[in-house]
Formats: sequence, structure tokens, C-alpha cells
Amino acid sequence: MGMSQNPFYQKLQKNWSNGKLMCVGLDVDLAKFPKHLDAVTQIDMRILEFNRHIVEATHEYACAYKLNSAHYERIGLDGYSALKSTIEYIRAAHPDVLVILDAKRGDIGDTNEYYAEAVFDELGADVVTVHPYMGHESLEPFLRRADKGVIVMGANSAHGAGEIQDLIVGKASEPLYQYICRLVAEQWSSFGNCSVTAGADNPEKLREIRAVVGGMPILLLGLGTQGGDLEECIKAGAGKDTFGLIVNSSRAILYASDGMDYGDAAHVVARTMNEALKKAYEQR
Repeated sequence: MGMSQNPFYQKLQKNWSNGKLMCVGLDVDLAKFPKHLDAVTQIDMRILEFNRHIVEATHEYACAYKLNSAHYERIGLDGYSALKSTIEYIRAAHPDVLVILDAKRGDIGDTNEYYAEAVFDELGADVVTVHPYMGHESLEPFLRRADKGVIVMGANSAHGAGEIQDLIVGKASEPLYQYICRLVAEQWSSFGNCSVTAGADNPEKLREIRAVVGGMPILLLGLGTQGGDLEECIKAGAGKDTFGLIVNSSRAILYASDGMDYGDAAHVVARTMNEALKKAYEQR
């Protein structure tokens, strides 16, 4: 299956061409929820209510929703229930928008088989994030799912990430993050179902990654919250023929207001950011 036929890429391309450039991170934090939602005493239903409201307020700008599993798992059974019901809701209400489970899986053998079943078949996510540390063979249970998407951790904007990702490796004497991104683009994405990550804090690294991966989508992390410059990132990371970036924003959208107008506030922030991305892409 070529790159253009994979549902992960197809949905992205369609949304990008329709001007939907945002990836909205549904990273829930009960302490930041509007107080009126306390009336929903069942925790899983409270989370679902919040997420549904955010989704309805932002879907016209969203190519994807990214749910970080830790934000749900820490709550226990109610959190897992809310994670599953949120994914079901998005897939039913807005099937053209991708659901990314940011779970950063990465193990070996049967363990990854079970992780892949859990993420794709039990929870119903379209895409999952994974760690590459144990190599291609370990990730085969994810990579062979031609109907799904796999985002491999390449570069990251987190403080301290350079301790490992900037190590110089291989015959080409290149940074590890670049080596990983090259592997993913040239060898691992045989079904055209892979993507890599880049941090928004360093446009030069982003430019290097784009040069290595060609037209492959790049999940851009840390724009805004970790100091990323929007215009510079678009210049450095946008694809040649298409937008090419999955630009994630979580807190700025979710918690734009802690009042009853939180949906309206989220809508405004998502619209403003989407317009800024469009403008930067057109002017790159």
C-alpha cells in the first residue's frame, strides 16, 4: 500500500486541503475543568462532557485529536472509560478527523502485539506514538497495520531530550534523531503509514528532519508552550506540496476559559491559531 492510499495519510491530506491544520490535544486535567461541570458527579461522564464540548467547538479546524493516555490512566477506571468513550464519540461524530493516542509504546514481542491490539482494536485509535529504541522488529506489530498510523519519536522539545537524541551515531556521523527519522522514512514505512516527531523549539532541527523524511507527516510538539516560533516552524517544516505538519496544541485551547463559555473560548483560540498556520504556510 502506497503512502497516498493509507487512511492515516488520506485523512490528513483531505483535512489539510480543507484548511483544517490544527491537532487539538485532549489532555484532560480535572483541576482545570470549569466548576459548573462538578455537577456531573460521575467522573468518566464529566470528562466525556468536557471533551465532547471541546470537540464540537474545534472540529472545523482539526485534522486530528491527540489524547495523551497518561492524562486518563492516572484517574483509573473512570479515566480509561472516558478515554474509550471519547475516542468512540470522535469516530462516530467526526470520522474524517484522526484520533491519535499519544501512548509512546515501545516494547518487544508479544507485549507490543498486545499494545497494538489495545490501542487499535480495543480503544479504536487511528494512530499511536511509539519509541524506536528497540528497533524495527519490536515495532512490527504496529508497523504492519497498513490501516493505521504510527508516529515514531524522533526529536522532542522537552528539556534534557538532547542528552540522548543529539548523540552522534552511524557511518554518516549524524545526530541520533536524524538517524531515526531516516530509518523510519527509508525502511520502516513500507505501508506508507509512518510519521515522526519534531520539537517546535528548534526550527533548524525541524528543517533537517524535513529534508530527511521528504513528504512524510511530522508531528510538531511544543508550539507555544515550549517556546516554538510559529512562522519559523512552518518555513522549516512544511511539506513541499502539502502542509505536512500535525501541529499540536493542548492547554491553550482546552483551558482558554474556566467558565461556562469554555467551548466558545476554545473555538476562538483554535480558529486564531489555525488562521495563523494558514497565513504562515501561504507566506513561507
